[in-house]
Amino acid sequence: MNQAEAKERVADIMMVFARLTGLEPAGPHPQRYLWTDAFAVCNYLELFRQTGNIMYRDLALRLVDQVHHTLGRHREDDTRSGWISGLPEREGELHPTLGGLRIGKHDKERAPGEPYNERREWDQDGQYYHYLTKWMHALNQVSRATGDVKYLTWAIELALTVHAGFTYPPGSGGRKRMYWKMSTDLTRPLVPSMGQHDPLDGFVTYHELQLTAVKDFGLLSHDGLDAGSAEMADICRGMNLVTDDPLGIGGLLTDASRVAQLTIKRGSAFDDLLELILGAARDGMDCYTKGNPLGLPAGYRLAFRELGLSIGLAGTAMLPSWIDEYPDLFGSEVLQGLVESLALYGPLGKDIEQFWMHDMNRQAATWTGHREINMVMLATSLSPRGFLIL
Repeated sequence: MNQAEAKERVADIMMVFARLTGLEPAGPHPQRYLWTDAFAVCNYLELFRQTGNIMYRDLALRLVDQVHHTLGRHREDDTRSGWISGLPEREGELHPTLGGLRIGKHDKERAPGEPYNERREWDQDGQYYHYLTKWMHALNQVSRATGDVKYLTWAIELALTVHAGFTYPPGSGGRKRMYWKMSTDLTRPLVPSMGQHDPLDGFVTYHELQLTAVKDFGLLSHDGLDAGSAEMADICRGMNLVTDDPLGIGGLLTDASRVAQLTIKRGSAFDDLLELILGAARDGMDCYTKGNPLGLPAGYRLAFRELGLSIGLAGTAMLPSWIDEYPDLFGSEVLQGLVESLALYGPLGKDIEQFWMHDMNRQAATWTGHREINMVMLATSLSPRGFLIL
């Protein structure tokens, strides 16, 4: 598939997504889901960049507005109403992310005192940190594409709110930790364990917001983001980042491409962070591919998890040109060796795309049961620059 064909395919996918979820035409009860919508915003911005068609920019901005007015407010079946931040209507409009954002799950969050049920928890609402960082990134991309600083401001307000809500000092003392899932109002943990890559994702995202503010908008460095970055670095210290989950590996590779771009933007490296991330991703790829999971039929595969990997591999493919252009920043032989070893896995990304573009494979329940997230991430994989390039 050439670039023109990919652009046309992405445009078709994203227009179907708009119709299915009540974005265009606008429905009275739009179906918003934070993770999917973060990728969708970036896809619309990339279509706008490629075509110059203002319709795509407007869809991105309208989607941001729908997310904030749907997921920034309490559910219709909740006894509470209004902005989840508790702000009055007018002030909430000015600061829609100040209370965080709901996931957008089908069922209400687990009530206080209600027993934990692992199976049900996957379908219950609340707030996920790793979804929130994706939305911070999407808002940052909107600010860069439009030159409007308010979206960056909302991203920073979201970062400060959720950092305070998700991090906590353990009762035994020592460095802070993070909750994986919080209640809608951020007052109680719903899943107290810590996501394996959440601290890293937070560290990278806070630096992204900080550098956009300083380098692109000429704003002063934000003390809260500096403090949050330092705490995330402390939480990350000594963590094992290796995973054999394709979505997790893809997230590591995406973070690696962001770290490389942030290194260029600030003109100095983050110590050995890039090598650490790529090393974990390489080890994860070695484990993941041993069982030949991409040889299974569609009914045994989850498209959005595989497409997360293909997106990350697209980011890795950009690293060699940056290394060549900035040898003073990326001169490590270890780094170059890791990039070369990961390049061997590059063709898998195209294999994943081709598999899920096949009509028969998209008839499997594993596709139709997660239709919107699958189609949006396929679109991102086919045209990843809107998501990957800062």
